[in-house]
Amino acid sequence: MLLKEEELVFSDIPERPIPSLLRGYSAPIRLDSDLTDSDLFFLLAHDSDQYNRWEAGQLLARKLMLSLAADFQQNKPLVLNSQFLQGIKSILCDSSLDKEFIAKAITLPGEGEIMDMMEVADPDAVHAIRSFIRKKLASELKEEFLVTVKDNRSSEKYEFNHLDMARRALKNIALGYLASLEDPELTDLALHEYKTATNMTEQFAALAAIAQNPGSTRDDVLADFYSKWQDDFLVVNKWFALQAMSDIPGNVENVQNLLNHPAFDLRNPNKVYSLIGGFCGSPVNFHAKDGSGYRFLGDLVVQLDKLNPQVASRMVSAFSRWRRYDETRQSLAKAQLEMIMSANGLSENVFEIASKSLAA
Repeated sequence: MLLKEEELVFSDIPERPIPSLLRGYSAPIRLDSDLTDSDLFFLLAHDSDQYNRWEAGQLLARKLMLSLAADFQQNKPLVLNSQFLQGIKSILCDSSLDKEFIAKAITLPGEGEIMDMMEVADPDAVHAIRSFIRKKLASELKEEFLVTVKDNRSSEKYEFNHLDMARRALKNIALGYLASLEDPELTDLALHEYKTATNMTEQFAALAAIAQNPGSTRDDVLADFYSKWQDDFLVVNKWFALQAMSDIPGNVENVQNLLNHPAFDLRNPNKVYSLIGGFCGSPVNFHAKDGSGYRFLGDLVVQLDKLNPQVASRMVSAFSRWRRYDETRQSLAKAQLEMIMSANGLSENVFEIASKSLAA
């Protein structure tokens, strides 16, 4: 392939410019640049190209999260970069921006994305620092988030259009931030939004906000939601997944109890994907350092293999990246793969995935 090099020279520029690269360009490419953190903070706060503004925020968030994870591992105090806070604030308070863009721009990268960037994935550190950043943003921008919730409440009947979808998305993100503070008044706000919601999107988002924190309010609202929607199997699957993916410490016990729920059926693939698959998507509980998450999945895979080998093989694939973690987790995950491999009458489907995982 021929590589073409071109140099552009701009004259009469009174100060060093900060380039906003590939504006309006959507091709999937990898771009290396020498933009500094200071440049990225400027773009986060001021870029008129929304994709570049979002990308600047995501780059900074990933750098920040990796840096804070290292601090957490070394028992250093966690401090949120004030420029990052101001950048998020500038987006949240900019009424000229599309509300769907704001909702996406103030959403932090997921824990899995950050773990993929680490030499040795550390679920505890990544979960701790992501929670820290969320709560710090919620605390420092509490008034702004409260105004966002208030100004984006439904005032008319539900409509499926971009403006209303964007409004709901922004309100729901703001509510989730506020509820993370575990403040009784803010929990009451989320409860109010749950009770007054006129559509599933907002009611489920309020439920998710409340469900972040253990307690009687969480239990009551989960029970209420199920009683309202128990005849809609798709909604019930979302209800299962919400609880399965919870970051509440020791959630494996709650998920084990849900296996006995009258709406759950181990023979139903979609219910398995919602509950057991959802649990595997919770880094902090599936990868619990005591091995409880791994044991839970190992036992379930053996049971599932007798009922539906295809579904069981899909579940066992959650172990496929076990070497990405520390030695303790590697040992625990490997033990479960070996236990699965030794099960009597193991299907070819599960054998193939488990054996490849062990050999990887």
